[in-house]
Amino acid sequence: MWSCGGVRGETVEDFIERVLITEEEIRQRVRELGEAISRDYAGKELRVVGVLRGAFIFMADLVRNIRVPLSVDFMSISSYGDECETSGVVRILKDLDKPITGRHVLIVEDIVDTGLTLRHLKEVLSTRGPASLKVCALLSKPERRLVQDLTIDYLGFEIPNCFVVGYGLDYAERYRNYPFIFVLKPDYYHDAQREGKGQCG
Repeated sequence: MWSCGGVRGETVEDFIERVLITEEEIRQRVRELGEAISRDYAGKELRVVGVLRGAFIFMADLVRNIRVPLSVDFMSISSYGDECETSGVVRILKDLDKPITGRHVLIVEDIVDTGLTLRHLKEVLSTRGPASLKVCALLSKPERRLVQDLTIDYLGFEIPNCFVVGYGLDYAERYRNYPFIFVLKPDYYHDAQREGKGQCG
């Protein structure tokens, strides 16, 4: 039903308020990120760590655009506290399979919101002795940032403070498979927001 490829502003499904980032824009930006990472890590071997589940599609496309030797690993994390008022303290649901001591590590995230969770994740991984530790994020919501000194070394897009899904991002495990990023109509998530279960990260 999205044969248009995600034309910005064009409604292709009833639940889509508007397409925020098109499929082609994502493809182009991921290619640029891959080129930048390849330049910065030339002559080095990279360990790419994807944060499940939202980053899995972005990470798959990203690594195919990186031209240096690399290996991949995954973490799954959850934050203590109310989902929209996260403390930033990370509970690890799935840890890395391999040690990162002496490795050049690139964390791949889907979206950086308050920055609290990512800051704590970086603190946790930095204690494991990586040679370097950087972050690549698909999306950033600067309007919601609480951690002002948080560095995102490679960023896809800055977006406004709206509820977005698609390209790996979900609401209630739906919409991940859309190849573009769109704003979900409030009717499809407002009940969850009233219960304190809106989109945060």
